[in-house]
Amino acid sequence: MERFRHEGGMNEKQLAFSVHLITATGAVFSILAMLAAADAKWSLMFLWLVVAFIVDGIDGPLARRYKVKTHAPQIDGVLLDLIIDYLTYVFIPAFALFRSGLLPGWTGWIAIVAITYGSVIYFADTRMKTKDNSFSGFPGCWNMVAIVIFALKPGLWVSLGLVVVLAAAMFTRLKFIHPVRTERWRNLSLPVAFAWTLFAAWSAWTNFDAGMLVHVGLLLTSVYLIFAGIAQQVIPQRR
Repeated sequence: MERFRHEGGMNEKQLAFSVHLITATGAVFSILAMLAAADAKWSLMFLWLVVAFIVDGIDGPLARRYKVKTHAPQIDGVLLDLIIDYLTYVFIPAFALFRSGLLPGWTGWIAIVAITYGSVIYFADTRMKTKDNSFSGFPGCWNMVAIVIFALKPGLWVSLGLVVVLAAAMFTRLKFIHPVRTERWRNLSLPVAFAWTLFAAWSAWTNFDAGMLVHVGLLLTSVYLIFAGIAQQVIPQRR
């Protein structure tokens, strides 16, 4: 029996450590995205970012399932996740918006400074999570914002206004849901997040020429993911 428990413990440690290894693949996907961005291959860049987004969506539940804090505490999973998130959610999308020409000249400079500077402060803020595992303030998901701008091409002033408003929203008390961890409306939020991922991936795959149906789907799912948390603040929860 003692031998069985020991072997079981080793297996739990191995499983927990493997979750960290899965999370770490995001660093590989981020450099692949950056290499594509350096060659102005924007659709390929976003495809790699979508892959990184999927990994980021599954590693959290796996970490909780296999209790990585208990069985693999030598690796700080939160820090590992934040490092990769800053690359894939912030740094690379900011570079893409600046170099693509969608925000030319001084507007591009405003965007990259607001995105990178504001996000690094936000990521280090210990108050970024609410009691219901949502985010306090816009959580710096600039990869999602950038792919919508690339796909829909709303124009210079709309794009710049969106960046400025969301950068300011990082430092408000407005709530933004985590589709996986926010329990309220999760039965709706998870399918919407899954649909957004499909629309985003298809947009990138078709070099942002996926057609009206995909663009409308991408827009509607984005609006839900942005405003669902704010709606939850306005609409009281039934006890």
